[in-house]
Amino acid sequence: MHIGVPTETSPGEHRVAATPETVKKLIAQGHKVSFQAGAGLGANIPDAEYVSVGAEVVVGAGELYSHVDVLLKVRGPSIEEARQIRAETVVVGLLDPYSKDHLEAFSTQRFTSFGLELLPRITRAQTMDVLSSQANIAGYKAVLLAADAYPRFFPMLMTAAGTIRAARTLILGAGVAGLQAIATAKRLGSIVEAFDVRPAVKEQVESLGGVFVSVADDEAENAETAGGYAKEMSEAYKKKQAELIHDRATRADIVICTALIPNKPAPLLLPEATVWAMKPGSVIVDLAVQSGGNCAVSEFNQVVVKDGITVIGYPNLPSLVAAEASSLYARNLFNFLGVLLDSETGNVKINREDEIIAATLVSMGGEVFHPNYKAEGV
Repeated sequence: MHIGVPTETSPGEHRVAATPETVKKLIAQGHKVSFQAGAGLGANIPDAEYVSVGAEVVVGAGELYSHVDVLLKVRGPSIEEARQIRAETVVVGLLDPYSKDHLEAFSTQRFTSFGLELLPRITRAQTMDVLSSQANIAGYKAVLLAADAYPRFFPMLMTAAGTIRAARTLILGAGVAGLQAIATAKRLGSIVEAFDVRPAVKEQVESLGGVFVSVADDEAENAETAGGYAKEMSEAYKKKQAELIHDRATRADIVICTALIPNKPAPLLLPEATVWAMKPGSVIVDLAVQSGGNCAVSEFNQVVVKDGITVIGYPNLPSLVAAEASSLYARNLFNFLGVLLDSETGNVKINREDEIIAATLVSMGGEVFHPNYKAEGV
């Protein structure tokens, strides 16, 4: 196959979909790899490193799109990019399939697309799990941003002038990002609590040194989907949840918001009344801002400072650690290609009986295949 790696065009996106490490492996398998000049610069990878492992440099994205068989992306192609992609091309990346406009563009151009955010939660797919690899980075970076904005120390310090108390950190959501945030905050010396609707994560939280807090309610026993995600809870549960989180947040110095529900707006966990009741100097980092936010005050790609409270709403924290994020993402993508490309011929083999292929196939030949999006009438 002729595999292409373009420069990402989404604002603030510094990651790249392939690194010299994965390009070298693809070329060793007999594939040809072309990349757009400057594609890796945001991740500190100069063009010369790609060339040194046998990749071909192409100046413009148009030339790349008109020749390649497989296009590797971090973010899904914009509508303008989609119009340049041939019907024969297979596009793989984080495609934002929840956008009807994007799906219509994919269908109009008739190319085949695979959305890696749709990977099933199964053992075979763990090495391809881009959401986990990138969420891990986001959780780490969120705590560092909070530590930078927080006007006091994280750890307890005993000095000749007196003792400085440790910061208290509250993590909302104990998924991959939340667990990494717990670990990072503990390493910095903070006292850490974590809230999640799923009691099954209690042991993981405690293994990292955090204190697990949850609503005492029978509904919590069934708060997890078959895929391991949190379910949307009842209004009665949400009322108890709001009271608990208000109490814990107003005691905390740092709150890291990571709670997401797939294909739905992020749950509102910090209403304005809770935010303004927090202590002056407190910091909130909202990782869910791209889906509407867990915090009522957070603004997309902005830092809000009011009444001594700092609310950070950056939507793409992995891009702020672009070198490592690209390295992990590229390995995830390479492992996915191991399923998509036939091991004997090297050609694309779309086996829809394979649960990984079936779960991630979004569009092909002008038709939207994924059942979650057929209902949109695209």
